[in-house]
Amino acid sequence: MNDLTVFIYAVFFFAIAGGTFAFMWKMTTISIESVNKPTRRAVHPEMSEVQSGDELLVFKPESEEDEDDEGDVFVVRR
Repeated sequence: MNDLTVFIYAVFFFAIAGGTFAFMWKMTTISIESVNKPTRRAVHPEMSEVQSGDELLVFKPESEEDEDDEGDVFVVRR
């Protein structure tokens, strides 16, 4: 091989290596941003009118307690 062939090979090698590094860096950045971004889950259509803090009625047939104050469920939206 002569010097011109080695130079062209080296230029293309470093161009491909640089492009690969840039691609890996960008994909890593995008992945980290997507993990750190908070997700907003869709509200079920039957729960659309229920506000955060509203008390819900819960029926549990296996529990035979007569007290109404225990076991209440409150809606907390994050």
